[in-house]
Amino acid sequence: MPVMSSDDFSLHREDCGEFDDGMPISSFPDEVSSIEDLDCECWSEFGSLTEVS
Repeated sequence: MPVMSSDDFSLHREDCGEFDDGMPISSFPDEVSSIEDLDCECWSEFGSLTEVS
């Protein structure tokens, strides 16, 4: 499940150590259309958004 950081609204995985506090979200925002839209390295093991779901 994606987590939105409360500091900068970036998106991370629940087990990511790159954010201190966050809110779990049930789906990606409309602005995220590909895995490349996710800036954090915690998404690097996925090749596409369909693999995340």
